[in-house]
Amino acid sequence: MPSILCEHCTAACCRYIALPLDAPETPADFEDIRWFLMHEHVSVFVEDGDWYVAFQTPCRHLQPDHRCGVYRTRPKICRTYTTDDCDYHSGDYNWEQHFTAPEHLDAYQREQPANGRSRGRRGSGNGKRKRRLPAPGSNGHAQDRCGTALPILLASQRP
Repeated sequence: MPSILCEHCTAACCRYIALPLDAPETPADFEDIRWFLMHEHVSVFVEDGDWYVAFQTPCRHLQPDHRCGVYRTRPKICRTYTTDDCDYHSGDYNWEQHFTAPEHLDAYQREQPANGRSRGRRGSGNGKRKRRLPAPGSNGHAQDRCGTALPILLASQRP
């Protein structure tokens, strides 16, 4: 099946980077995340209690046919990525929260207990790569469990 899946793949996993964050605990922590969200092509999400910042940016070695231009020397994270968590056939990302704009984070903060602490755990930073972003070809109506619109690849990034 992997060869069949890869024949249809549009390299969704090669079009973003997601890095773990410490869960925000203070107003200053939230302000830092708010600053991230002020930038285009950046979002923050919480998955399994862990916080991540995601950057929508394609790998510089991604070829027009969606294949890897440095396949034989690709990084270890690419070598260990399996189709079990493939972004191509994913749908629900099980995000507890998904912030694509500062206003989303502001609304989240208003719902938090008075002490300002978040409900998430501190980021694990274990390096395990999980499904993160929606598969290409979405009709623009995909939403996460919280009803937040999922980011959609720009038309220039689609085949």
